[in-house]
Amino acid sequence: MLLPVMPPVQPMLAKSVKGVPDPAKYDGGLVFEPKWDGFRCIVFRDGDEIELASRNTRPLTRYFPEVVAALEESLPERCVVDGEIFVAIGERLEFERLQERIHPAESRIRMLAESTPASYVAFDLLAVDDESLMKEPFSVRRSRLEEALSRARPPVHLTAATTDAAVAEEWFAQFEGAGLDGVVAKPASAAYQPNVRTMLKIKHERTADVVVAGYRLHKTSTPDRPLLGSLLLGLYDDTGTLQHVGVAASFTARRRAELVEELAPLVVEPSAHPWGGWAEAAHHNVTGTRLPGAQSRWSAGKDLSFVPLDPRLVLEVAYDHMEGTRFRHTAQFRRWRTDRDPESCGYDQLEEPVGYDLAKVLTTRSA
Repeated sequence: MLLPVMPPVQPMLAKSVKGVPDPAKYDGGLVFEPKWDGFRCIVFRDGDEIELASRNTRPLTRYFPEVVAALEESLPERCVVDGEIFVAIGERLEFERLQERIHPAESRIRMLAESTPASYVAFDLLAVDDESLMKEPFSVRRSRLEEALSRARPPVHLTAATTDAAVAEEWFAQFEGAGLDGVVAKPASAAYQPNVRTMLKIKHERTADVVVAGYRLHKTSTPDRPLLGSLLLGLYDDTGTLQHVGVAASFTARRRAELVEELAPLVVEPSAHPWGGWAEAAHHNVTGTRLPGAQSRWSAGKDLSFVPLDPRLVLEVAYDHMEGTRFRHTAQFRRWRTDRDPESCGYDQLEEPVGYDLAKVLTTRSA
């Protein structure tokens, strides 16, 4: 493979902002795009050679053979494209189905490629033919990307784009119903800067009252100085069962030590805890619900054991959106809720996004 931009390349990143920004405050304005919830992937193509690289530059090629085949049909013969791999089931993106693809067995990968095939959405062009576009402004790269993908067919897509902040506001409100993650704003005059937070991301933020059911120790914790790594959070379902919904983990070193001491009176034996049976589960429990201490393909043998706590404390956290029955990302600590009963912390408090057909997102090119 010989291209004007060669791997490894770290993708350009985004920093969080609150609310859709005013394009007039940026030199050259802004270009808004949907924020896809998948695996970031830079595609390198030189004729019959195609390499897929993840955000951390690791190879993804073997895990998505159907995407490689589709890219051969839709991309120029020689190019470098930045985008996202996603899996859609019906009208929504399904990130958990995407995670299943990172598997050591080729037979399983092939089976999933047929049963839940992945797609690719392109949103930047780093090189085409013998020309590097890294130093070109995004407005130019977007125009060249539209040309490069003029013959693209599903499951390869060109992401929607608009310079109108009002349209971006509509996308922000509507597209979440199709499983998208928010909106991205790109300075139209900016060059492509690997591993630099040049872009802006606007994500939904909501709050929920959750039960604190345990904690994991921090990786720097020692027997002489135990440090809390993350709080394990739960919500009660319709049957009164406490389900694991995610973690909260952003604490200072001092606060990590204080929390271990403060929570000590609530530590219970596993047999007395709602999740006490996790140690007997290899990956899932009998109902198919992931347990907080169970190993997965992503844990790579890490110790995921936790300290069980009597689930009497309630915490308010901020979160962006749900993935199934769990928070998609790490929740953010807001405050303790001593006024709330744990049993009142159920899924019914969570805001449900308005449904939206993913096909409408994918057929929206520009506005």
